Amino acid sequence: MQVNRIVNSSEAVFLCSLSHFMLKNERILLFILAAINFTNIVDFMVMMPLETYLTTLYGISHFQFTVLVACYTLSAGISGYAATLFVDRFDRKTSLQIIFIGFIIGTLLCGVAQGYYLLLAARIVTGVFGGVLGSVVMSIAADVIPMERRGMAMGIITTGFSMASIAGVPLGLYLATLTDWHAPFLFLVLVGLIIMPFIWKFVPQVNEHIQTKEDRPGFSTILKEILIERNHLKALILMVSLMLGHFCIVPTYARHMEANVGFTKDQVTLIYFVGGLFTFFTSPIVGRMADKYGKKKIFSVFVVLCAVPVLIITHMGRAPLIPALVVTTMFFVFSAGRFIPAQALVTGAVNPKIRGGFMSFSSASQQVAAGIASLISGLIVTENTDGTLGNYNYIGYVSVIITMSLLFMVPRLVIRET
Repeated sequence: MQVNRIVNSSEAVFLCSLSHFMLKNERILLFILAAINFTNIVDFMVMMPLETYLTTLYGISHFQFTVLVACYTLSAGISGYAATLFVDRFDRKTSLQIIFIGFIIGTLLCGVAQGYYLLLAARIVTGVFGGVLGSVVMSIAADVIPMERRGMAMGIITTGFSMASIAGVPLGLYLATLTDWHAPFLFLVLVGLIIMPFIWKFVPQVNEHIQTKEDRPGFSTILKEILIERNHLKALILMVSLMLGHFCIVPTYARHMEANVGFTKDQVTLIYFVGGLFTFFTSPIVGRMADKYGKKKIFSVFVVLCAVPVLIITHMGRAPLIPALVVTTMFFVFSAGRFIPAQALVTGAVNPKIRGGFMSFSSASQQVAAGIASLISGLIVTENTDGTLGNYNYIGYVSVIITMSLLFMVPRLVIRET
């Protein structure tokens, strides 16, 4: 009896230590994935505040600038659809390393591009890798982290967005003012090179999803399962609609705050810093709330909350700095609050065997949706003779209608426990 107690006590200590080790390794992995997310998001986000630099330097119109934004997302969409065919055939770590190297090369091309059309080509190259990068990051998190902790995982990964706003975009813009607009991209190349050894050392081999050549589904089979299986289709519509609603606002956001609200370039940088700072602290909390109270419930709450700052911002005229910062910070926090439970829901809605392919297809569809939203925004929003932008309020209505419609669909989404 005494021996059994000792054995059981030893086993308990061992299991407790093992659990602590696994949780510690999970945290390291999630912080690495968040760092990768940071580089990917800064690369995309930093383009929007650079509009005034590029339009002045190259004499391009507002619509030509929206093409620069859209070409990234559309190329990311095309590459994501292509990746659907092969991404589940390889170990996730191998895929991550190859794609991240390609992303760094594309960012380097942006950092040395001279002229509008060379930058356009460089953005396309970066988009090819950047679009797939996000889906691989989410697939690794979903494969490694169980469903009961996945909200927390998505919250930590989302801090990459927060850090992009706190440090990445402000620092990139500061470097641009010191030198020129190339500096933010060269800074990202340096950060990417620092991250690479950590990927090699700490990201585990994830290959349980790999099937034999005989059992491996073809592209048509994967496509059929994604588009015909109703639950997969609902998950796809969820993320595409979120991106459509979000990217109606984002491409013209910085320009609107300068031209219509009266912010200086430094104050626009402050928007990203303050919004990102609050989101850095709130994102993990939202993730834990999603795990505790239910991902569908928390998603619905933040969809409703986010409609408020969206409508205020898109109707905002000249405003004092502090009240405007309060509203823009609400937009950052509530927008992230929608995406965290949504990502957890989507990873739980899909069959694990095709999760990588589905996430690539979903990411591609989101990128295409973002590109389309950017172009639509560029067509609807007008440039007035006094330098202000017109029709931005209509974009706010479109954004709210699209995202609020999801409140009727999300309750019908079936979530797996794997």
